[in-house]
Parts: sequence; structure tokens; C-alpha cells
Amino acid sequence: MLRPSGSADVNRSAILAYLGTSGGASRADLARALGVSPALMTQLVRDLISDGLIRELAMSPSNGGRPAQLLGPVASAGRMIGMKLSKDHVALVETELSGEVMRAESWPFDASSVTFLSTLVELVEAFRKSGSGVPILGVGVGVPGSVDSQGSGVVDSGLLGWQQVPLGGVLSRELGVPVLVENNVNALAIAERLYGPGRDHPDFLVVTIGEGVGAGFVTGGAVVRGSRGGAGEIGHIAAVEDGPRCTCGNNGCIEAVIGEEALVVSACQSGIIPPDATMAALQSQADAGSAMAQDLFRGAGHPLGRIVAGLVQVLDPEIVIVSGEGTRAWSHWKPGFEQSFRSSLTSDRRGIPVIVESWDDESWARGAAALVASTPFYSGESSGEQGRQVRARLTSPTKEAAVS
Repeated sequence: MLRPSGSADVNRSAILAYLGTSGGASRADLARALGVSPALMTQLVRDLISDGLIRELAMSPSNGGRPAQLLGPVASAGRMIGMKLSKDHVALVETELSGEVMRAESWPFDASSVTFLSTLVELVEAFRKSGSGVPILGVGVGVPGSVDSQGSGVVDSGLLGWQQVPLGGVLSRELGVPVLVENNVNALAIAERLYGPGRDHPDFLVVTIGEGVGAGFVTGGAVVRGSRGGAGEIGHIAAVEDGPRCTCGNNGCIEAVIGEEALVVSACQSGIIPPDATMAALQSQADAGSAMAQDLFRGAGHPLGRIVAGLVQVLDPEIVIVSGEGTRAWSHWKPGFEQSFRSSLTSDRRGIPVIVESWDDESWARGAAALVASTPFYSGESSGEQGRQVRARLTSPTKEAAVS
């Protein structure tokens, strides 16, 4: 259950966020979900309707009693921008509080360029100006690496080649809007908590495969970030002694063994695909029945299954969600993964559900946008001043639109 802290301002923003992310709710539903008294909820709802921020919808279906009036946010409650960063491109989306993507764009990007920060500012500014004019509540950014806190957004990323990059501070200063930065898998876990299977499971594990290998841990409804924002970096667990060099500087990390680049290099060296071919070519070979290509994916699934089983044993989640670009070829990963995963669990946990979701860049960016929608529910955590600004915009969108 998502609950805000106790202040009235946070309760107002949490009501709007909950209505947006849930698709509508009654006054009684809101009071139960947000942990406030029915009397306080009635007053807060009355004020929000008077301020033009929420509206009454249809009556809910009745089970024999009096039907309840459903509530929903008005369109002017604001939208969010989500950005997913990769070393060679940027994906941007504009979403409503419901998580629905209203528009999406993608551009080439060079994370190693000396002007990468100014380039990001220009891209987000151009994307915002080409929108509908609905106030922007904030910008969420997902990065492959460690982030000290969502609010300050200082990034360390071996994949991007960044060390102590003040990404959040630069973007928020130059754009004049709140900016929240998070590890991209943590952002995905937050999106799953707001919009996906995690709505019904306060304890779950998200694992992503693709360019890198990562994990997000949700315990008691909250994402576990760790002491430095680096929890979930399972891609840098040692898998092979004296194995291939990883982007983190170590050798034999699981990411260096089964990440996208590693699989493509292995396939090229084995003659499965020609030199300079891509992951799409490797998957095409597997889909076409190439035993060598299928064996490569199956072999990658084995160590992944063992590592995920270890996480299940330690964290005891209710479900495991597998996502990321690599799931496009999941039918080939699955035989190796399932065998090693189930056999590595104790008997009482072998039945844990594994949910595999399709994925693309738009989905990654939608996860980043969820950082903004989640701030009313996690007001005391790492969003800091940037989160406070998001909540202020959510409860006063007309006033804030003037500076967005």
C-alpha cells in the first residue's frame, strides 16, 4: 500500500497522484489507501474540487449497497517527462499521471562527448516545447549506474563512462523544472509498483537483461537503494574467475559474460553471425532454428538463473519480474534460466512466479517518468527539494505552469 507522510500538502499531492495512477477511486477508497481519516479525506477532496484539480466521475458499480462516487484528476493536473539514457541514444516520453505515454521521441547521443550535459539540456527543452502546453510536473531520468540520491542526481556509470557527474543539478538549473535521477532499474521497479504487477505485491524483485544486467528490490512497497544508491548492481557480481573485462574495471562480471555486447562478441567469434552484426541478427538466427545460437542463449540463462535464485533466497520476494531489451529473445533464455533457477531454490520457494514483460526504449523512459509520479508517496526519502517542488506543482499546476 502506498502511503504519504502526514502533512496536509503531501496528502493533497498524494490524492492527485493516487487518482492518476489508479485510474480513479472513491473518497472511501482514498482514505483507506492513503491512511487518513474519512473526515480529513472529505475535506481534502472538497478543497481539491474547489481548486479545479480533481473532478467527479461516474458512480462505481454497486454490490447491493449505495454506489460510491468515483473521483479523478483534471487534465490540467500536469504531465511528466521521462528520459532513458544510453551511451549512444536518448529516449524521451511525456506521460500522464496514469502512466499513459502521450508522445515519445528518440535521438542519437554520445555519452562520452565533452558537451553531453548541454546536449541533454537542449534535447529535453526541445521536447518540452513541442508538447501540448499542459504543465510539466517534473522530469525523471533513468541511468545505467549508481545515483547518490534522486534529488541531487550525481551519477557514477561505467557503462556511460561517467564519474561523479552532477546530472540532476545541471538539468534542474538549466531547465527550471524539478528533476529526479535514479538508476534505470530502480525507476522500472517504481513504475511496476505504481502501474504493474507490483501494485498487488509489496515485496518483489525486478531483473533486467540487455545492454547490462541489473536488479531492483522492492521491500514493504519501497525500493531498496542502498547506502550510496547502488543497490541492485548484480551485473557486477563475479561470475567467471579471470573472465572478460567489464565496464566497471573488474574481470568476469556477469554483465561481461551474458550482457548484450558479450553475447554478440561470442556469437561473432563462433561464426554464428558475421562480424559487426547485432543482437537482432543473433536472435534471428536463434528464431530460425540455429542450434548454436539457441545454445548461446541457453548457456547465458544458466548463470542468470543461479544469481536470481540467490536473490530470491536472500530477499524472499512474492514475485520476480524479468524485463529489459533481452526479453525479446526470452524464449531462448528460458530453458537455461528455468532449469538453473528452480533447481537452485529451496523446495519452499521453487513455485515463485516469474513474470516476463516485453520491453523497449519507450518503456524504460516511462519508468523514469514514474519517479515524478511517485514523489507524493515517498516524500521523506531521497527526492529532497526536487520532490517538494514536484508536489507543489501537482497541487498548484496553474501557478507553476508560469515557470515551466
